[in-house]
Amino acid sequence: MSVPKRLVLVLGDQLDLESATLKDFNFKTDQVIMIESAPEAQHVWSHKAKIALFLSAMRHFSQSLKALGYPVIYIEHSLLSIVESLREEIRKGGITHLVCTEPGEWRLRQQIELLASELQIELDMREDNHFFCSHSEFIDWVADKKELRLEYFYRLMRKRHHILVDAEGNPEGGQWNFDQDNRKPYSKKGPGIIEAPVEFTPDAITQEVIAFVQKAYANHPGSLDRFAWPVTRKEALEGLHYFVEYRLRNFGIFQDAMWTDTPFGWHSILSSSLNLKLLNPREVIAAALLAWKKYSLDLSTIEGFIRQILGWREFVRGMYYLDMPKMAQDNYYDHQRSLPKWYWSGQTQMACMADAIGQTLQYGYAHHIQRLMVTGNFALLAEILPAEVCDWYLAIYVDAIEWVELPNTAGMALFANGGRFTSKPYIASGAYIKRMSNYCEACQYKPDIRFGERACPVTNLYWNFLIKHRDQFEASPRTRLMTANLKRISEEDQASIVLHAQHILNHLDDL
Repeated sequence: MSVPKRLVLVLGDQLDLESATLKDFNFKTDQVIMIESAPEAQHVWSHKAKIALFLSAMRHFSQSLKALGYPVIYIEHSLLSIVESLREEIRKGGITHLVCTEPGEWRLRQQIELLASELQIELDMREDNHFFCSHSEFIDWVADKKELRLEYFYRLMRKRHHILVDAEGNPEGGQWNFDQDNRKPYSKKGPGIIEAPVEFTPDAITQEVIAFVQKAYANHPGSLDRFAWPVTRKEALEGLHYFVEYRLRNFGIFQDAMWTDTPFGWHSILSSSLNLKLLNPREVIAAALLAWKKYSLDLSTIEGFIRQILGWREFVRGMYYLDMPKMAQDNYYDHQRSLPKWYWSGQTQMACMADAIGQTLQYGYAHHIQRLMVTGNFALLAEILPAEVCDWYLAIYVDAIEWVELPNTAGMALFANGGRFTSKPYIASGAYIKRMSNYCEACQYKPDIRFGERACPVTNLYWNFLIKHRDQFEASPRTRLMTANLKRISEEDQASIVLHAQHILNHLDDL
C-alpha cells in the first residue's frame, strides 16, 4: 500500500514546534509549506508593522524548521492567496493529503475546506492544541447556560487546570476576582519611572523584511521606525522573562491607566508572541505564578494577569468559533456611519484619540483600555458601522488575529451582538477618560461640557446615546444608574445635547 503524500501547511500565526500540525510528521513523505501571501496582507489595510512582524517571524520559523531537518517549501512575496498558492502546489506535487491546524480566521478555514473538496484530497484539519479549552469543552460549558459570562467560565478554567485554587478548588485569597483592585489611574504627577519593555534590535532577516514592506506596502498605514517586536521563540521567551522579573509587579494596579506618550505602561506586551504561538499560555501563566511566590507579589496583580489569559483570551476564542459567521455580521444598533478618516492618521483635535491612535500608528499597539474605552467607545457612540471598525482593529494592531480581535471589537467594544456575552454596552463620557489619564489637560474640548463649541465630543455623544437608547438602559439594573443621571439634566439641555450631537455625527471627519 502506497504511503500518502502529505502537504503540511504552517500558517503565519502558528509558529510553534509543538503544534498539532507537526505531530506524526513523516520526514520521508511529508512536506511543510509556508506562504507569504500579499492578498492576506491586503485583506484589510494592514499596518506596516503587522505585516513586517508576520513575515519576519515566519522566515525565522522556517529557518528553525530547516535546522531540524524538516523539508520546507517557503513561498516569498506571492501575489496569490494562501488557497491559490496551495492549489498550485497540490496540483504539481501529486499531493493526496493536506494537513493543517484550524486557521484563526473563519474565512480561511472555509476556503481551505472548499479547496480540499474541489481537489478531492484528504483534509486533516486539526484543533489548535495551543489553548487550554477545546471547542468541545466550550460547547459543553455553553449547553446549559442562559447567559454566557466570562466570570463563570473563568472559574471553571481555574478549577479544571488547578490554577490559583487550593486542594478543595477554592480560590486563593478567598475570592475569584480582584478586578476592583486593578483599576487605579496614575497619580496626578504622572506614572513616574516605568521599566520599559525589552526591545529587540532587528537582525538581518528582519531588516530585509522591513525594507521589503516599506517598498511593497508603501501606502499602508503606520510606521516601521520603532519596530522592535520579538520575532523568534528565543526573543519571545526573553520578553516573558523580562516582564515577570521587572514589570509584572506594577501591572495589576495600573492596568487601566493611560498617560500621554506612555504607550506600554506596565503591560506585558506579550500578546503578539502569544498570538503568533511563539509563546504558550501555559508557560506564561507558570512564569507569573513563579514570580508571585518568588517576589511575594500582590495576589490581585497575578489574578488580574491570569484572568486575561486563562479567562478572557480562552473565552473569546470559544465565542468566536461558536458564533461565526454571524458574529461578523451583527449590528445590534443598526449603525451605518463611516469610520472617520483620522482613525488612519491620528490627525484629530481630540487629545485622547490623537494619543491612542498616534501610538498605534507608531507601534501597532495600544493596551486594552485604550482600545475599549477610547477608540472603541468613540466608535460605538459615533454610530460607526461595526464591520468598518472591526476591519480597522484587525488591520492596525500587530497582535490582531480575527479569532481574538472580532469578539473583542464587535462583541465587547461595539455591543454589536446585543450583549451575547456582555451584560451592558461599555460606554463612558469624557469624565472617565479624564479620571484614567491626563489626556484632557491639553485638549481643546472639555470633558465636563455636554454641548456647545467647547464640549467634549465623547461626553456629548455619550449623553446623546443614553437619550436615544433610554429604554434599553432603564431596563437593566447594571445600566439604570446612567439614566438616573440623565434625569438630572433638564429637558432643554437634553434637546441641546441631541442637536449638538447631530452636528458632530454629520461632521465626524472634522473633529
